[in-house]
Amino acid sequence: MTSPDGVDDNKRSTLRRFAALGAAAPIAGFSEPAAADTGESDARDAIAGYLSTTPGAHFSKIRDDLQLGTGETQHHLRRLEELEVIEQFSDGDYKRFVPADRFDEFEKRTLGYLRRDTPRGMIIELLLDPSATAGDLADSLEVSPPTVSKYAGKLEEAGLLSRDDGYAVERPATVMMLVVRHADSFGERAGELAQNADQFLEYEG
Repeated sequence: MTSPDGVDDNKRSTLRRFAALGAAAPIAGFSEPAAADTGESDARDAIAGYLSTTPGAHFSKIRDDLQLGTGETQHHLRRLEELEVIEQFSDGDYKRFVPADRFDEFEKRTLGYLRRDTPRGMIIELLLDPSATAGDLADSLEVSPPTVSKYAGKLEEAGLLSRDDGYAVERPATVMMLVVRHADSFGERAGELAQNADQFLEYEG
């Protein structure tokens, strides 16, 4: 259904929902008067709110989840960067976006891999069970051992995994914090980890 101003009601609802999610965050509520006057504030606030709950999302996911057009998404992301509300980084395959000045380089690399199904699964399983072997990971994630080995190499190269003596997550307290803080955007297994985080790892912050 389309409202009198030509905006699809489902899209409007989605935009407002994500704008509301970010309303309490420092990055929300910044919209310029001109943006509000032209009806752009919903979309821009929604992107800001979305990234406060889903940091590390790439362009296509932002566009699709918020039901925006390609040009519209490009326009708002560019303006948000100009306003220093968000920043982008590349993880080799994607340009990803996070709230500005909130994450260090290690955290951004971690978020990039947590946004990928198999690396995220490996990281979460290792946080749950630090003694898990490559075979255990392959069984848990229902992937082949070569797939686990491939991503283990990528994670090691990124500084997120050690393979000196089995597999071990680097800076586990920081990684745990990221998973727990944004568990709703990482799927069911992350939610299980978040509910029982204190049983697996004590961390600050």
